[in-house]
Amino acid sequence: MSENKSSHSEQPDGRDEERQGADPAEKSVVRSLAKGFAVLRAFTADRPELTLSEVGRAAGIDNATAFRLLNTLLMLGLVARVPGTRRFRLTLACLDLGFNAIARSDLRTLARPLLRELVGERIEAASIGVLDQASIVYVERIQAGLVRLGVDVRIGSRMPAYSTAIGHAILAFMPEAVQRAVLESAPRPKLTEHTLTDLDALLARLASVCSRGFAVSDQENVSGLRVLAAPVLDADGVPVAGLSVALPSFVASLDEFVAGTAAPVVAAARSLSRALQAGGNGALPAPLPRRQA
Repeated sequence: MSENKSSHSEQPDGRDEERQGADPAEKSVVRSLAKGFAVLRAFTADRPELTLSEVGRAAGIDNATAFRLLNTLLMLGLVARVPGTRRFRLTLACLDLGFNAIARSDLRTLARPLLRELVGERIEAASIGVLDQASIVYVERIQAGLVRLGVDVRIGSRMPAYSTAIGHAILAFMPEAVQRAVLESAPRPKLTEHTLTDLDALLARLASVCSRGFAVSDQENVSGLRVLAAPVLDADGVPVAGLSVALPSFVASLDEFVAGTAAPVVAAARSLSRALQAGGNGALPAPLPRRQA
């Protein structure tokens, strides 16, 4: 009898969920874990130190829940108290989680010397980014000693795909159905006066990028910043990453920027593509993002 009771408790028939109005698709979700990650995400480059109430507001939880989750993260060594204050901060232990996901050692190792060659007197930064849902995640970046770009981009930084040159370079070489799914999956706010947000206009831009082999963002993601990017393709022509260079708009006109960087960036992206293909390396396309309301 006890065996039957155990079996019944481990295999619910779903009636409890129906009575409680639960979504069957979420029956395996651990909500407390999701809230824990919401607490971790509350800390950003702009908000590296937060009080308990600030964590609660940023994570969308009450203070009592924030208190319990912060204490748990303290115990795990992922969060630490800022001495002499009532604030908390992330610890370096969080890097282990992030770098395990974005390491992509072959891609980064092969890209680094190519990026170094691109950075010079005029080009102040060169980057590699990959598509994750509707965002671009930077997995490698080389910067000149004096950076005047006006934007803090680091390994692990995320930018919206719809407004970035790397995003356009990657999406341009994907089927239109995938392009639409990515572009429609998240809001497309106008980040600067130059940002292109209309879906049909973006699709037309992507067709142009595919035709010429590189994408240009002229102050569309950040005012005063010009970026040119080319796709890194696997053996089947599927984009696995994008390679970009950036410089302040006051350094050169748009025509000068394109004329001086398009050829070397495309060449570097092709060299990286060949190197990855020779090593049998590639990446599966990221899962299509869910459309947000």
